[in-house]
Amino acid sequence: MTQPLRKTPPGFLSAASLADAYLERIAYRGSTNPTATTLRELHRAHLFSIPFENLDIPLGRKIVCDEKSFLRKIVERRRGGFCYEMNGAFAALLRALGFKVTLLSARVPRENGSIGPEFDHLTLRVDLEQSWLADVGFGESFLDPLRLEVGVEQVQDNGEFRIVEEQSSLHLERSAPGGIWKRQYAFTLQPRRLDEFAPMCHHHQTSAESPFTSKRVCTLAMPDGRVTLSDRRLIVTRGGKRTERLLSEKQRQKVLKEKFGIVL
Repeated sequence: MTQPLRKTPPGFLSAASLADAYLERIAYRGSTNPTATTLRELHRAHLFSIPFENLDIPLGRKIVCDEKSFLRKIVERRRGGFCYEMNGAFAALLRALGFKVTLLSARVPRENGSIGPEFDHLTLRVDLEQSWLADVGFGESFLDPLRLEVGVEQVQDNGEFRIVEEQSSLHLERSAPGGIWKRQYAFTLQPRRLDEFAPMCHHHQTSAESPFTSKRVCTLAMPDGRVTLSDRRLIVTRGGKRTERLLSEKQRQKVLKEKFGIVL
């Protein structure tokens, strides 16, 4: 079935209007049947429409680990968010469309080589005829959901990915130059509740050890690359070619509006 675009209605958080409002937000007109093809198209539409960003954190605006708060921010206020918000909201959309979704806890490697704590990152398992790993909240990673299979190298437009198993954990890895596989995060298949992520959601907004308190980031995937605003540096990658320039604060605000649709 084809889903027409509609204007976001007031009170969209009711069950009847959630899907319509969310699909309008990501400009999605395709099938809404819960299939692997639909999952792939929704995943891409989300990544190409909603930026990964932490802009509320340096402004001191509290991010509450609550599904309705995520949906109001991302759909009604047309903002982006970080992992808890992005994947928390995407899970709500998928469930509204009839998908079976499980929240999973993931642990992200630190720069010193150690691994982060449990609930460091929120990712998603989606079960259809086979199981998939979906993640619209990790920044630069896979564009299409990955088959939840160990040891299978999965080639996508923006790189090659695989899931490996080690010491009772699964590890998402991405191919890097020189034949090296770089780990993006470790996770298990234990089902989690959203409220279990609340302490780490608070930590990432307040701790000096969090990567989200040290700089402002807003990044959006494109079919042929990515556009990123890191503090006042605008970084654009297209077809493997990277450009970078330093902006004034006034230019930064203009770029936020024009390239990301965000007005603070």
